[in-house]
Amino acid sequence: MIAIIDYDAGNLKSVEKALQFLGEEGKCTRDAQEILNADKVILPGVGAFGEAMEKLGHFGLIEVLQDVVKRDIPFLGICLGLQLMFESSEEAPGIAGLSLLPGKIVAFPKKEGYKIPHMGWNSLSIHKDARLFRGVEKEPYVYFVHSYYLEAMEQSDVAATTEYITKVHASVEHGNLFGCQFHPEKSGETGLQILRNFCEVN
Repeated sequence: MIAIIDYDAGNLKSVEKALQFLGEEGKCTRDAQEILNADKVILPGVGAFGEAMEKLGHFGLIEVLQDVVKRDIPFLGICLGLQLMFESSEEAPGIAGLSLLPGKIVAFPKKEGYKIPHMGWNSLSIHKDARLFRGVEKEPYVYFVHSYYLEAMEQSDVAATTEYITKVHASVEHGNLFGCQFHPEKSGETGLQILRNFCEVN
């Protein structure tokens, strides 16, 4: 069973439906034992960093998710879920993230001709040996919706980048930790392959 973390942050059902399409059992839950007994864990989410951390705290999920990582259960953060994996965000000064990986979330700089939030399809530059992207075409297009982006501290954690105003760390991998700033569940066949690859992680 793949636990989809339910902390009232939206976007759960589309992830659940994508997993069902792949023949996987996904369950939306905030039950600690269900999460810790899951084969894999997905942290989706749309919305604001500070409010999301508050909700994770309210439901007692911060320590649960940190325990998931300590137990080496494969973990995937999607969109806001990726941002929450890191230490801090300019969107919510003074509020700590889950700190699963080193890095920070920063606001897009303003640039003439570019809209914020970044919303739409962008191509990825995939790093060699990135496990999430096995069987994915070179420079695939995926769907983004975000106003803040990741600056990972460790370049070795970056699995894919995209260009929008600046270079964006669009996906990360570190051991059994994975993250996508884009929405694989809304990215057509490419996104399904990315989710399939996550489901096949040992």
